[in-house]
Amino acid sequence: MEREEIFLRVRGRAPLVHCITNTVTINDCANIVLAAGGSPTMANNPQEVEEITGRCDALVLNLGQIDGERVKAMLLAGRRANELGHPVVLDPVGAGASRLRSETAARLLGELRFSLIRGNASEILSLLGKSEATRGVDAAEGDLVCEENLRERARAAQALAEKTGAVVAVSGAIDLVAGAEKTAAVRNGHPMMARITGSGCMLGCLAGAFLGACPQEPFEASLAAVAAMGVCGEIAAEKTLQSGAGTGTFRMHLLDAASTLGTAEYNRRTRVEYIL
Repeated sequence: MEREEIFLRVRGRAPLVHCITNTVTINDCANIVLAAGGSPTMANNPQEVEEITGRCDALVLNLGQIDGERVKAMLLAGRRANELGHPVVLDPVGAGASRLRSETAARLLGELRFSLIRGNASEILSLLGKSEATRGVDAAEGDLVCEENLRERARAAQALAEKTGAVVAVSGAIDLVAGAEKTAAVRNGHPMMARITGSGCMLGCLAGAFLGACPQEPFEASLAAVAAMGVCGEIAAEKTLQSGAGTGTFRMHLLDAASTLGTAEYNRRTRVEYIL
């Protein structure tokens, strides 16, 4: 299935996405799903998450803020989604930054099946036991994806994909989307995306909408979502800089771009290269 067809299917099917995410970014996550054409629900009480997940098309688990009850809710919802064969996205926020986060990510990976794992370079490397340099929610300088280490980082993402059976998306100046058999580099986006809270969390939930609309195409749906987010970031940055505004305005334009992006501009701007 072509990426633009997946892009259109999200708006045509309006997938319901259950997002167990953190309170810092919950509003932005809900709004990006709505802007793309999906429908978000943000339930996190263990007493209802199985029921809610059963009515949804996809589930997103985000480790931004974790405690015992939230982890319990994630496991309950994840098992229910697995039973139903629904796509599940893991955003291992801060994996490698603390023992709690690393152990929680490992537990989720050990007990649940994921369609997509999305994180920054340090988070992804930490899941492979190759980095303990996560700086809070940010990737360490030495872990970042660049032209010089592109294939090395791609091979690491592909190794995690082979290990887990999930598509792996690495966010950064150059994004990587890796499956067990192929890996693509996405050269869309803008540095302003790293200057607002939640752009990564938003991408995880956006990917949930794309996967919910196309559950049988996890690699292509994940790639389409990563490219779409990058294109929206470019459009938002152009409008923000033209007006001389700052990051608050950029956030507004990012949501606007997600709600108005058409297939012609999506196709014209998308820069995807298969590297492995």
